[in-house]
Amino acid sequence: MSSKAIKAKCLTALQLLTRMKAADDNGYAQCVTCGKKDHYKDLQGGHFIPRAHSKWSLDQRNVWSQCRYCNLWGMKSGGTAAQAYTVFMIDMFGKDFVDEMIRTKSEPVKLYKTDYEEILAELNEQLKVQEDRLNGAT
Repeated sequence: MSSKAIKAKCLTALQLLTRMKAADDNGYAQCVTCGKKDHYKDLQGGHFIPRAHSKWSLDQRNVWSQCRYCNLWGMKSGGTAAQAYTVFMIDMFGKDFVDEMIRTKSEPVKLYKTDYEEILAELNEQLKVQEDRLNGAT
């Protein structure tokens, strides 16, 4: 499997993981931008810094549960969803960290196939923990 294919799997796993981590024991989570509550399977993992910017694309601090509307249309318009996401991020991590994310978003990061394989293995371990939690395993 190519590095590009493994990176895509990492992105998918990360987005699923962030939705699962945000979910309560019944599987429901909230959109961080509009507050809509839905099952984690019906939400999306929205990136604060767009995933095309490789510096933050696989950082869990950059990906949070969003409803489809906020993730697909609300963020692109630069409107209230983008503003709400910024406020959420500042509340979570502080303005200095958010400023750092924005300032460094385009810095190149070179990851190799083995890096992506390690990231995917770690994400899969974390997914298993969340699957067990949501399926009622102890």
